[in-house]
Amino acid sequence: MERKEKALSYFSREFNCCQSVLVAYGTDFGLSDETALSLAGAFGGGIGGTGETCGAVTGGLLVIGLRHGAGDPKDKEGREKIHQAAQAFMARFTAMCGSTRCRDLLGCDVGAPGGRERALALGLFKNLCPRFVESAVQILEDMA
Repeated sequence: MERKEKALSYFSREFNCCQSVLVAYGTDFGLSDETALSLAGAFGGGIGGTGETCGAVTGGLLVIGLRHGAGDPKDKEGREKIHQAAQAFMARFTAMCGSTRCRDLLGCDVGAPGGRERALALGLFKNLCPRFVESAVQILEDMA
């Protein structure tokens, strides 16, 4: 199964955006699907349901960390490389989708009282979020 298809398949089964992006790449880095889903679980809804950074973005950043992460805090070159990759990913996501913030992307503050319920009633997660998941995967594929 292609990464985009895997990510969208998981999203359609009600996993969050971050989980859906990370699970599409996890096995490349020795993560089982279950571990990837657990690791990314708290990032949905714009980090813990706050409406902040989109889960598709945080999922993409986790993949970038797995690809380029420096395990040595003294590795300045490695740190710079991962920062550049992360910034490039976020800039491309913003260009494609308009923002990296969940509440801006949805046009609804899911972190506010009643916000998640409003987003659900309007079908925002179902109608908008697959595009963000797909965009994140496409950017990661282009960056590979």
